[in-house]
Amino acid sequence: MSTLKIAIQKSGRLYEESLQLLKDCGISINNGKDQLKISVDNFPMEIMFLRNSDIPQYLEDGVVDIAIVGENLLVEKKKDIAVVHQLGFSKCRVSLAVPKDVDTDDLQYFQGKKIATSYPNTLKEFLSKNKISADIHVISGSVEIAPNIGLADGICDIVSSGSTLFKNGLRETLAILKSEAVLAKNPKLNAEKEMILDKFLFRIKAVLKAKNSKYILMNVPNDKIEAVANVLPVLKSPTVIPLAEEGWSSIHSVIDEERFWEVIDELRENGAQDILIIPIDKMVI
Repeated sequence: MSTLKIAIQKSGRLYEESLQLLKDCGISINNGKDQLKISVDNFPMEIMFLRNSDIPQYLEDGVVDIAIVGENLLVEKKKDIAVVHQLGFSKCRVSLAVPKDVDTDDLQYFQGKKIATSYPNTLKEFLSKNKISADIHVISGSVEIAPNIGLADGICDIVSSGSTLFKNGLRETLAILKSEAVLAKNPKLNAEKEMILDKFLFRIKAVLKAKNSKYILMNVPNDKIEAVANVLPVLKSPTVIPLAEEGWSSIHSVIDEERFWEVIDELRENGAQDILIIPIDKMVI
């Protein structure tokens, strides 16, 4: 039987959450210290720990079949790689930033200026679309220091919280690309590996759906059941269980994390009481 080879970062901001996702999907990982390749006992998969910047090339060449990688890196490298699913973690943006004493957010500020970046292709494409001519200095790391040492008038780099910019006397002016971790694949997988990928993707969707949902239980007067049920954004219909106390029932359902407080307020307004929220481990639909 074929084995699906997956690449994840051997270090960096995606490493821990990538490993956690695999574990949540039931992938048994026994990663010894400094191992760069491990086999999985309970799933036809082999895990390779690679340098982040190498992953797109390994995917395109077929050295690995799939990978968990930042979407921004795929955009920058411009490889023949298919994004299978967005994973919802390691969210960030590729942004332009300037020294704090620059009092404008206007993109025209960068006209004729020097910009330091680790994402030259992404930046060039953005500047070209917006008809901005600038001198791009490619730096492999510590881009934030460039304006402080007179190398550039601004930078283009990954931003998540913005704390690194602040510490280096910079501020974000414009996000040119939003990114998060994605599952990507070599577009030339054979049929057998596609079947394994489908099984793996099924597990991923179950895990992500559970993380974005909550199980909810509440007590409701029987004459309010219809009103409460209309509020609940359920998969099919809520479960209604009569309580020992006459005239009352318990309603069980699932709500989306994003609408959590909005739904709770509506439920209370419609008569729901004793509302209990429970995390969901997995959710298969």
